[in-house]
Amino acid sequence: MSQLAPSAAEAVAAVLFLIALIHTFSTKYFEHLAHTNPRHAGVWHLLGEVEIVFGFWAMVLAVFLFAQIGPHDALAYLETRNFTEPLFVFAIMVVAGTRPILSVTASAVHGVARLIPLPATMARYFLILTLVPLAGSLITEPAAMTLAALMLRDELLTKNVSTRLKYVTLGVLFVNISIGGTLTSFAAPPVLMVAAKWQWDTLFMLTTFGWKAAIAVTVNAVVATLLFRRELARPLAEAGPKAQMPALIVLMHLLFLCGIVVFSHHPVVFIGLLLFFIGFATAYERHQDRLILREALLVGFFLAGLVVLGGMQRWWLEPLLMQLDSNAVYLGATALTAVTDNAALTYLASQVEGLTAEFKVALVAGAVTGGGLTLIANAPNPAGASILKAAFPEGVINPLWLLVAALPPTFVAMLAFRLL
Repeated sequence: MSQLAPSAAEAVAAVLFLIALIHTFSTKYFEHLAHTNPRHAGVWHLLGEVEIVFGFWAMVLAVFLFAQIGPHDALAYLETRNFTEPLFVFAIMVVAGTRPILSVTASAVHGVARLIPLPATMARYFLILTLVPLAGSLITEPAAMTLAALMLRDELLTKNVSTRLKYVTLGVLFVNISIGGTLTSFAAPPVLMVAAKWQWDTLFMLTTFGWKAAIAVTVNAVVATLLFRRELARPLAEAGPKAQMPALIVLMHLLFLCGIVVFSHHPVVFIGLLLFFIGFATAYERHQDRLILREALLVGFFLAGLVVLGGMQRWWLEPLLMQLDSNAVYLGATALTAVTDNAALTYLASQVEGLTAEFKVALVAGAVTGGGLTLIANAPNPAGASILKAAFPEGVINPLWLLVAALPPTFVAMLAFRLL
């Protein structure tokens, strides 16, 4: 379909995509309606859940497609969508968010923190914003986001700290997770979309993106730590992990986590592993907290809706990208990532032949740079928001304040990728 003549279905999908974007910035309004209109509070609370937004409007699109092009073609479109990423994020969130995984991660962070000559809370804060995002290059970005968000929630953000600290922390976390997964070729969703097609291996990622990302991640964490050094100097949390986990239980959890990561492209395998894991976790319930199934399902629903709606945006998105040169595409990709999923941008580019090496690098760099600007910019962001939103006023993360908080660390990432 040409850029100037989209089909009726594509035009409606673009309008619904725009409405969904506006909706993500309006969730606080729906929460307000829930309090002022108790008769329909359940509906308003539902529409006030940011994870519901894209799934809801994807449902509206599906109903329209059934009416407009018929059940056969509508089902054909839906069945050609690739839902591997939403399923993977669901699975990895459930496993990574368990007490044994969190315990071993916290033990590692606390151990390193004791070597840093800073107050305990400040040292742990710095390490959660550096080591955990960079570890995402090994355990994948969604797993790193889940771990970092849970640790920040339990150790800091639910304590008596300022709202300003909460938003700055969220902005730095989202940006650092987005760029921190670029040390390898399999951990960041936008990199996964192109790595095989463009023959980018881990050595290429490390030498082209990874070392620059590591510098930006560290700078962002240092600035945030220094900015809130007075609040972080207070003893806000326990000095160490809550309890020791049996080694065998931890080992089994790590094996399940590794198995899901290794087979991240094969839902038939990693969903099977997840089901086995749920059985194992139930058998040893005394070593578990509540599995975050609800939060993971909401995030999966959000991403699945983005897949359905985003699949019909190619008619305007691809021509817009392809008319840019390698310098402009970096800024263009960074900006477009804020209103689309960054993996969608790189996937579209992977379908175009004849792109220069410089253009490819600029596009992916821009996609990961802008991955912290909004909730929809990077697949792990909804996971972090789902875990942390209860720590924010009225249980809602204001998208505008998130954007404002993410701009400075995004600018640091831009300097690192373009000047180093």
